[in-house]
Amino acid sequence: MPRLFVAIDLPGNVREELASLREELPGGRWVAGNQLHLTIRFIGEVEAQQQGDIDAALRHVHEDPFSLTLRQVGHFGRPGRVLWVGMDRPSGLLALQQEIEAALVRAGIPPEERPFSPHITLARLKGTPSLLLAAYEGEHRAFATSTFPVTEFHLYSSTLTPTGALHRREGSYQLTSS
Repeated sequence: MPRLFVAIDLPGNVREELASLREELPGGRWVAGNQLHLTIRFIGEVEAQQQGDIDAALRHVHEDPFSLTLRQVGHFGRPGRVLWVGMDRPSGLLALQQEIEAALVRAGIPPEERPFSPHITLARLKGTPSLLLAAYEGEHRAFATSTFPVTEFHLYSSTLTPTGALHRREGSYQLTSS
């Protein structure tokens, strides 16, 4: 059964800017640059037939392109388990997320119960001392990327391996001005 999620890819220049945040953090396992993305909706494991229904539903998502700027480094969990970078929340991103959610529900996917918290996962942390994490976040408090256009989103499958998840693009969907 494929394990699926919907995401926005990051342009190369933004991935390079995010690479500048990589530094030695004890217990930190950094996400590979080619795996960085903004997850709009994690779907999970589905039957092959349902993947076709999901693809068909996502083809009916119609939103305008918009721009994003990534900024503010933080972490989730106590102790810190995920190091992330956040972003400005333009209305276009929120509208896209809501329309994707509605399309997935129409395709038979149960609604997401957690609130949408847009972020890019930079690293997974295990045992990183709190003081070092606080110092890292303080050092990168003013971090911001170049603003970039979002003109499409993608359906990905994800295969878990001992060295991390491998992502494969299963479908692409253009945002078009109304």
